[in-house]
Amino acid sequence: MTRDPETPHRPEKQYLIAELAAEGSGYAKYKAFFVGRPGFGAFLRYELAVTLAGPMPGAAGYALRGRLFPGLVARAGRGVNFGRNLILRCPARIVLGDRIAIDDNCTLDARGVGPDDRFEIGDDTLVARDVLLVVKSGGLRIGRNCSIGAQSTLSGTNGITLGDDVLVAGQCYIGGGRYLTELGRGPMVAQGLVSKGPTVIGSDVWLGAGVRVLDGVRVGDGAIVGAGAVVTKDVAPNTIVGGIPAREIGRRS
Repeated sequence: MTRDPETPHRPEKQYLIAELAAEGSGYAKYKAFFVGRPGFGAFLRYELAVTLAGPMPGAAGYALRGRLFPGLVARAGRGVNFGRNLILRCPARIVLGDRIAIDDNCTLDARGVGPDDRFEIGDDTLVARDVLLVVKSGGLRIGRNCSIGAQSTLSGTNGITLGDDVLVAGQCYIGGGRYLTELGRGPMVAQGLVSKGPTVIGSDVWLGAGVRVLDGVRVGDGAIVGAGAVVTKDVAPNTIVGGIPAREIGRRS
């Protein structure tokens, strides 16, 4: 996930409506969009897990998800806990470490993971309720002992990396990109995307509630980003920043 600031990355935009409306059977499109694995057996395992175990309440649902969901992903370590109503897209590209908790109503979308990239969540990490983890291009790596707060979104168009021991408060947004906006080249929605590079969050970082960290930004180890800040440029290690756009307001002593 290296970046060259002189050469902006142009991820290929996925036109979802066009993909769903393309010729071909609904079964084939469903497998490509959700299951992500060939074969009827993979389809049956996916359907059994998400239809039967996914929404099931109580201890029975918890136990059944613990038996069925690990078989959907590329690797699931020991003690992984799966909440209710999870949306999994192409889970065969997802790697989960040990003792991970994924709360209710989360989305893990690995459709855009490239052949040389990964979608990985490290050991002892909590993914709270209603979190959206989506890879449109590149990869996603969350390190060990992290906490991703409720209703946060990590949406990568050119890769997202979180180090170890990262605290992400609720309703944060990390990653993204931007549309091309040249006049005379048609609607902006049809011009495609451009990214300044991967988003990299170092280790031992705390992002306050509602923080936005944009593409191409690197937040150094030990940094703190105050609630509601919009981070548009790199943050030095052990720095405290806040505001829109974020600027240095202190240093950790």
